[in-house]
Amino acid sequence: MARRTSYPGWGMLFGFAISLCLCLYFTFAAVQGDYGLFRRAEILGDTAKLRVELAGLEAEVARMENLTKRMSDEYLDLDLLDQQARDILGYIGNNDVVIR
Repeated sequence: MARRTSYPGWGMLFGFAISLCLCLYFTFAAVQGDYGLFRRAEILGDTAKLRVELAGLEAEVARMENLTKRMSDEYLDLDLLDQQARDILGYIGNNDVVIR
């Protein structure tokens, strides 16, 4: 008769090792992965920066729309026209003093 030795602890140890490895992997993926906590914090930071940039661009667009409206055919702002002519064409008004 052959002597059979069984090691009941090896199966449980092997199962525990696999479970531990899986838990460590999923924990690492939840923190460091593409959809993990660090990536979420990075996305929230980028969102805040982009919202500030969007607010600045919306203000710039509103300013440009205001200037465009003031230079349109329906509504002509003579002061703005005078200012643009002086800035772009280099005109000098009658009451201006030029210092070189």
